[in-house]
Amino acid sequence: MAEHRQLQRAALLDAARTLLTEGGKEALTFPALAARTGLARSSVYEYFRSRAAVVEALCEVDFPLWAAEIEAGMESCDTAAERIEAYVRGQLALAADPRHRAVVAISALELDEAARERIRAAHGRLAGLVVRALEDLGHERPRLAAALLQGVVESAVRRAEQAATARTGCLTESPEEIADTAVALALNGLSRA
Repeated sequence: MAEHRQLQRAALLDAARTLLTEGGKEALTFPALAARTGLARSSVYEYFRSRAAVVEALCEVDFPLWAAEIEAGMESCDTAAERIEAYVRGQLALAADPRHRAVVAISALELDEAARERIRAAHGRLAGLVVRALEDLGHERPRLAAALLQGVVESAVRRAEQAATARTGCLTESPEEIADTAVALALNGLSRA
């Protein structure tokens, strides 16, 4: 029985991922989850009490995988500067994933503070990798620099989102241009002279 519940829960999470990828945050509803999995809507509530609970479960399962991708990209680099570049590019690539964008949007609106704090803690572990790279560069305040670097990444993510949805044509940068500029800013502003 426990194995069956685990399989059903995994199927619901897979369905949630598909819905988020295909339709964004609005697509993640209990009726849609039920339809995707062949369960009755009331059965979905046996596994998750709310949409926020689905998102929290997705974060618990998916964030370690996403973090591992970024970490693997960093570990494959030979220099500290290359590790910082891999961190920036990895986060920007992740932020471009429609499923990740939808999870972030729902998280901001529907998760309670305790759940958001667990997500922030997981992000903090990722930032530790950048702190080590900055230490290797000889940065005098690596933790502060890592926090500011995250601000650069977050600004680049917002800019990429704006460019993707701009209808006026005033934002014409490609995702690659935004990533290249963020990397250049990070490396030129964080490296010792």
